[in-house]
Amino acid sequence: MSQPPLPSNATQSANAPSAPSPTELPATPIPLSPTEQRRAARAAKAAARAAKAAARAAAREAPPPPPTGRTQASPQEALSRNLALGALMALFVLCLAWELWLAPTGRGSLAIKALPLLLPMAGLWRYRLYTFRWLSLMVWLYFAEGAVRATSESGLAMWLATAEVLLSVLIFVACALQVRQRLAAAKAERGEA
Repeated sequence: MSQPPLPSNATQSANAPSAPSPTELPATPIPLSPTEQRRAARAAKAAARAAKAAARAAAREAPPPPPTGRTQASPQEALSRNLALGALMALFVLCLAWELWLAPTGRGSLAIKALPLLLPMAGLWRYRLYTFRWLSLMVWLYFAEGAVRATSESGLAMWLATAEVLLSVLIFVACALQVRQRLAAAKAERGEA
């Protein structure tokens, strides 16, 4: 007598577990092992890096923003810059000539006071607003020195000190005008936009 054929799932060994059907899957997810968790975290980080790189590439290919309306200084701004720069150069020359040749104090070692006046010249030339602001504060040191020496010395030194005071005031006024004009222009530009 022959035996009837075995069903298809009977070909598996009797002690091997059978795969659960989709309806028999557990309701709670199976926790990942630490190795699988690290792999998943690495994959998530790699996906985030790829997304950031794609965003950067898209930003590089985007057209540049349109230029602002102001590309050159107005005539009033140019005038105040030229006044500040001219007065600063004149004050530098005055300080050097005063302390080295015209009425030196001691062996001319006070001529070093002219060196800080070289620092703001490049910033004034390039219309740097920050330079105009700090120069308007620094120039009061020269004003104070000139005021003290104008009242305490006599002869040529008194006239040189008076010139230092006048140049200091001119630099301050020109810097203050430049700052006010630039801030007013920026405010008007923001109002139009």
